[in-house]
Amino acid sequence: MAIVDGDSITVEIIGQVFDLRYIGIDTAERGQPYGAEASSLNASLVANKTVLLVKDVSEVDQFGRLLRYVFAGGDFVNYELVRQGAARASDYPPDSACAATFQQAQIQAMSVGQGIWIPTSTPQPGQPTQSANCDPSYPDVCIAPYPPDLDCGDVPYDNFRVTGSDPHGFDGNNDGVGCEG
Repeated sequence: MAIVDGDSITVEIIGQVFDLRYIGIDTAERGQPYGAEASSLNASLVANKTVLLVKDVSEVDQFGRLLRYVFAGGDFVNYELVRQGAARASDYPPDSACAATFQQAQIQAMSVGQGIWIPTSTPQPGQPTQSANCDPSYPDVCIAPYPPDLDCGDVPYDNFRVTGSDPHGFDGNNDGVGCEG
């Protein structure tokens, strides 16, 4: 087995080598911010281990890579990458059996500021604290871009400023304040 990046590996099955893409998640690519960390966590979860591969609906993606959920050493690798903040939950129907589980893991990682969800600076009132992982429609807090669609109960903030497109729909009454409570 070889680690390709944070969400891809190569596996050998009965003497044949296959490229494999993890279902339901997306990590930064090599050379992008947090790409090396995602690859490193992936390696720590699967390197030198026998893996169990579980198919959802699709056999392969448009690039011919196997699509699988991956288990290694008692860990659900796809889930762990999201839970530890190395990956985003990304729903790719029809392979969606674990989409809700991955979204909950992402919400958990976001709420504790883990991995890619670590704020880039200490927020000051009225001062933006954006990073590449934060939607610019919410300039004073760090909320993941859409998808997945989040509701107010999914984020640890209330009464925050909303500007621009508001892709999550946090500002239902269009007054510029999200998750009023």
